Amino acid sequence: MSATSLTRRLFLRLLGLVYLVAFASLALQIRGLVGEHGILPAVRFLDWAHSIYGAGAYRLLPTIFWLDANDTALVTLAWAGAALGFLLMFGVRPRLLLVLLWLLYLSLSVVGQDFLSFQWDALLLESGLLAILWAPRRLVRRVSDPPILLVPEPLGDPTSASRPAFDDARFLLVFLLFKLIFLSGITKILSGDPTWRQGTALDFHFETQPLPPWTAWYAHHWPAWTHHALTWWTLAVELGAPWLLLLPTRFQRIRLAGVLAIAMLQVGIAATGNYGFFNLLALALCLPALSPAPRMYEDSEDAERDAGMAPRRWPLIRLAAPVLLGLSVLSLAREIAFTLPEGRGVGWWPAWGDRVMGWVEPLRSVNGYGLFRVMTTDRPELVLEGSRDGTRWEPYGFRYKPGDVGRRPGFVAPFQPRLDWQLWFAALSPGQSLGWLQRLGEGLRAGTPEVLALLGHDPFPGKPPQYVRAVLYDYRFSTPEQRRRTGAWWVRTLEGTFVLAPATADSSGT
Repeated sequence: MSATSLTRRLFLRLLGLVYLVAFASLALQIRGLVGEHGILPAVRFLDWAHSIYGAGAYRLLPTIFWLDANDTALVTLAWAGAALGFLLMFGVRPRLLLVLLWLLYLSLSVVGQDFLSFQWDALLLESGLLAILWAPRRLVRRVSDPPILLVPEPLGDPTSASRPAFDDARFLLVFLLFKLIFLSGITKILSGDPTWRQGTALDFHFETQPLPPWTAWYAHHWPAWTHHALTWWTLAVELGAPWLLLLPTRFQRIRLAGVLAIAMLQVGIAATGNYGFFNLLALALCLPALSPAPRMYEDSEDAERDAGMAPRRWPLIRLAAPVLLGLSVLSLAREIAFTLPEGRGVGWWPAWGDRVMGWVEPLRSVNGYGLFRVMTTDRPELVLEGSRDGTRWEPYGFRYKPGDVGRRPGFVAPFQPRLDWQLWFAALSPGQSLGWLQRLGEGLRAGTPEVLALLGHDPFPGKPPQYVRAVLYDYRFSTPEQRRRTGAWWVRTLEGTFVLAPATADSSGT
């Protein structure tokens, strides 16, 4: 088995694991998030979209759930995606499974609304689409299959028509990794964020990231010079290593150094943060970059050729690869243009670029990226509280987000608690999230089981409160001295309070 074949098999199995985790994680939460009695019901969202866009809504929001978006459909398709991801891990009909997985995740992403709007959701869709082109018809061989022969590639220009179409698909995945990492670096610089330009971003990152684990507390208290050195190293990796991925095959060792640097960065992020399946997916994308441009044929199509049969090629690869590469380059350029401060890049961005990207945007599979492009330097945190009399307030407990200052922060990745994550964004800008926050408050006041299942502790079992409010605190990691003295991992300062769900005229608390 050649290096190309091995890396492709490992990549597809890892991608299957990512799909399994993504779908299973969502299946456990989807009823409370967008179910019939959830925070943002999918049925209501699709009805609204159809009333606004008419028949155009089917193109703008491509999803299977136009047929039915009830709880049974949502949960069934989420678990079906997990099952297909599991089968992909074992190499069962990978090309067919990847098509089905992409369609299912796209459908769930559309109805997931704010709760499936993360960059790794977009990255999974883009990775999954490109993986369809790189995957063979099957990885698991049948007994009746002819032996896999390793035949040297014909001599000549490696960029000629003799190059396997699978190499074109592999390069698309390599370029996706390039785009992901390079954009994460260049947008930090172009955004004008002072913490990245001054090398102080990691003075704040460990404390202010959405769901820090206990390791982040220790990393936060490393010496300042360590933070600054790691900040510059992060920028060096993100701005430099992606270019090494594009070097020709004869520079394989240098390419390997670039892949290793990117992988080390992902491991470091995963060791001090909770970013769902993002780090696992980014590591999986490193595998196509490890593979040299293939110089041997090894697919069943090529075995058929060597056995004297006409190969059953998949011409879509040849047709789709240059189109997808052009769109990917366009998405990279647009992300750079729109990141420039004060809209300076909008002026030179061509109108035709918007039209082209507008055609493919509903598929959510050609994207720009820019992780941590602006570092948050404060940590506002929303604590939800309920009361039966408007005087005595009890806090709701969450399993993963900071709340009780004495509770040790934990690891939860690759599982992603999506409500906990969205509450981090809501704390940064409560006004922009007020709509779904009020829906959340109404669900808590009504004692809706699907919504309560997203939380860790309900202080009002059997008798919901009449009032629900959000209390805004400023959270900071405790100092080593404070932790030795009190055992607290956090210290917090009250910033303000606003009501989410007041008692209505017909509420009696009974």
